[in-house]
Amino acid sequence: MAAPETQGAAARGEEDCKSNHSESGSVSYEDSKDCILEPLSLPESPGGTTALEGSPSVPCIFCEEHFPMDEQDKLLKHMIIEHKMVIADVKLVADFQRYILYWRKRFTEQPVTDFCSVIRINSTAPLEEQDNYFLLCDVLPEDRVLREELQKQRLKEILEQQQQERNDNSFHGICMFCNEEFFGNRSVLLNHMAREHAFNIGLPDNIVNCNEFLCTLQKKLDNLQCLYCEKTFRDKNTLKDHMRKKQHRRINPKNREYDRFYVINYLELGKSWEEVQLEDDRELLDHQEDDWSDWEERPDSAVCLFCEKQAETIEKLCVHMEEAHDFDLLKIKSELGLNFYQQVKLVNFIQRQIHQCRCYSCHVKFKSKAELRTHMEETKHTSLLPERKIWDQPEYYFPTYENDILLCTLSDSESDLTAQEQNGNITIISEDTSKLHALKQTSILNQLLLHEGLKN
Repeated sequence: MAAPETQGAAARGEEDCKSNHSESGSVSYEDSKDCILEPLSLPESPGGTTALEGSPSVPCIFCEEHFPMDEQDKLLKHMIIEHKMVIADVKLVADFQRYILYWRKRFTEQPVTDFCSVIRINSTAPLEEQDNYFLLCDVLPEDRVLREELQKQRLKEILEQQQQERNDNSFHGICMFCNEEFFGNRSVLLNHMAREHAFNIGLPDNIVNCNEFLCTLQKKLDNLQCLYCEKTFRDKNTLKDHMRKKQHRRINPKNREYDRFYVINYLELGKSWEEVQLEDDRELLDHQEDDWSDWEERPDSAVCLFCEKQAETIEKLCVHMEEAHDFDLLKIKSELGLNFYQQVKLVNFIQRQIHQCRCYSCHVKFKSKAELRTHMEETKHTSLLPERKIWDQPEYYFPTYENDILLCTLSDSESDLTAQEQNGNITIISEDTSKLHALKQTSILNQLLLHEGLKN
């Protein structure tokens, strides 16, 4: 919390800011909203947060204007409009206040053009309509070194704060969901909310400024706001029911407001936790060895044509379908002499009819699969297949269900081939006799005849 002197300075700076603009007659911030410079971009406001009373202020690099820390976008807009100054990648600056104070001092020692790139706009217009803007970015070695030093200093401060919180046993907090009080270490409360209320904001050792984090979340709940979808509700009971039923007892990962409470976001300049984690995953993939010794193959199961029953082998599944549904797939395959592709079409046809709650024998449609099963079992329609021309169609080559294991277990056995041969269903593909003379010269029969002649 800021000292009283700092609070007073911030308040006086804000009043000076308003009075200077009203007296000088310069462009007000309300009027400047319509002033858009296409080549330039302003940083987004930090996640809908409001200015806290007594927050530290930051001065303009060039003048005596002061702005609250959490309204730095207004300071940046002021510097663009009033002083033609643009700071590149301002979101990557670890300590904005120290950064501004450093360059404020340096600009009093040397001209701005010694540090900044000059961008001329309207260069083809008359001279009086042209204007110069100054770009301060990390292409300048001094700016790059400054940003890195600020990042290291911030990381050091964060790690010290984290270590202090880890060793602190004087913590006192109240659960946001059951109002139970906890004393000792912060991990007691965080583990309680994760275990009892399925509200997990991360491991305690990965969190910094825990008290502020919990206060931020509590404030949102007090304002009847869901922590995940961030919608506002009319009362606490409605909010609780919503978060429980929708499984919204978690924070919104896309809300950048929470980034400052996780140590990983301070590890590397200009990288969020998502980018750091992605790099770690890639490094793991690049260096992993092809060791499959601990691989445990999970057995796949085929699903019954009529219910949700699963079996690891087609034999067990066929036994189930025969006993529970009076449907003998192996018998049907043998009697009709079905080859592999005909079995596929029959299975896909039956699955599609069952999925549509339609009896494939009498074509009556039902409201549910349960009613359909009852009808087919009572009327013995499971074993009464329609004419072959109805299901033996090309459209049933395409599976009804994705990754259907049953289709993979279908096969042509030797007995099936014998039955097909008797029925005359085997397709014979003749040899190419267009080059009969060459075929005779290269035929293996010539060698066999020669071998027999030598014997005789």
